[in-house]
Amino acid sequence: MNDQTVSRPAPRAGSRALFKGLEVDVYANHASISPPSLPVRQAVADSLAGYARRGMAWYRNEVQRRRRVRAALTGLIGAEPGTVGLTGNTSLGVLAVALNLDWRRGDRVLLLDGEFPANVIPWQQAARRHNLALSWLDSDEFRISRARALSRLEDELKQGVRLLAVSAVQFSTGQRMPLEQIGKLCHQYDAELFVDAIQAVGIVPLNVQALGIDYLASGSHKWLMAPEGAGLLYVAPQRADALQPNLAGWLSQEDPFAFLERAPGELRYDRPFIGGGKMLELGTPATLAIAGLEASLDLIVQLGVEAILDHVHAWHDRLEPGLAERGFASARMKDAGGRSGILSVRPDNPALAPAWAAALAERGIACASPDGWLRLAPHWPNSLAEPARILAAVDEILAGGGPGQG
Repeated sequence: MNDQTVSRPAPRAGSRALFKGLEVDVYANHASISPPSLPVRQAVADSLAGYARRGMAWYRNEVQRRRRVRAALTGLIGAEPGTVGLTGNTSLGVLAVALNLDWRRGDRVLLLDGEFPANVIPWQQAARRHNLALSWLDSDEFRISRARALSRLEDELKQGVRLLAVSAVQFSTGQRMPLEQIGKLCHQYDAELFVDAIQAVGIVPLNVQALGIDYLASGSHKWLMAPEGAGLLYVAPQRADALQPNLAGWLSQEDPFAFLERAPGELRYDRPFIGGGKMLELGTPATLAIAGLEASLDLIVQLGVEAILDHVHAWHDRLEPGLAERGFASARMKDAGGRSGILSVRPDNPALAPAWAAALAERGIACASPDGWLRLAPHWPNSLAEPARILAAVDEILAGGGPGQG
């Protein structure tokens, strides 16, 4: 940390003091990409400057940083030490498990219709390669009737399932999945649980051990509020031996730097592979993204994930009733345990969701429109005064005849 960073104000919920230069009046699109804070931008600049000053001599600083970031992520998700590796993004984490598992022909994989493609396509590739059987549940049924959905999940598990792949939070509706119940069912029936946590880590409290999660992948650029290009993969200790080095590189082996740092005779190609998530640290890392991730993690830890989520829920509480009064149907669950950082609402005509997002963007409000939903995703810098600003913009659009009119 340098002197410039020390002089900055501490993060405070509802304050954009650390986001100087953000031109959007209301940025409610953190479920897509988060703008970097000043500390994140400074950390990236400092890392680059270190290499500019010292070249290869700076590399050791970044090796130490990666150790710190792994430790911080390990704590953030409640994992055991040594179980988290740094990847390039969520998709690479999903692919790592899908392509490296010791599959047996005919193994059954259970997927959810409605998931983001990153948590579907890799499993389809594994199925094609290893002759796996894919079965499906409806992700939205968990929002409409949790009891019925969990009953159907149990019925599927009773038939024999090698692995269930599910997102911690559904990207379109913001539904927070009942991972505790899902984890118990999976382990009751000897199924492995893979979780895509890109819409959860940094905004929803997670404890992989308590939830019975076997594998978890996430990325840096959404709720972790870091640059694109970094991610994490967690592999439970009891599952580490199940991963084969089908997708591995020179840094996936134990003591990979020996031939560069010690006497001749250390150049070998038969070193044992590191087990678990760290095996997926294949080669040269995304150094600048990881530098930014360290800075953003520091801010999140200072505020606390639970406190951040409480702030975001208060923001949602101010906005959701007003949108309902204006004819939008909300996907937000009544049970607080099913809520996330996302508030998704649907206009009378779902096909107009992109037009609504565009109309709001014209009025300085950034949101998204996945699959017919208008998705609003604030984070800790968002002010509780913003919902009134959004409702005023909605009224203006309606007074003009609706989005795309005028």
